[in-house]
Amino acid sequence: MSKDEETATKVGSRHGKPVLYIVSSGQMYRDGYKFYLSKNGVWLTKEVPVRYLKKL
Repeated sequence: MSKDEETATKVGSRHGKPVLYIVSSGQMYRDGYKFYLSKNGVWLTKEVPVRYLKKL
């Protein structure tokens, strides 16, 4: 996961036309999901269930 739309668009464009989703990460965290920040600033989690996604 990227921290902002600009970064997500740039990363997604590496593989064709990007499709962006808003992730309800705060709710995921409150529901017990764990997040990890990689050394290059990308947020990682094991899975993102569809109920936490909203297509832009």
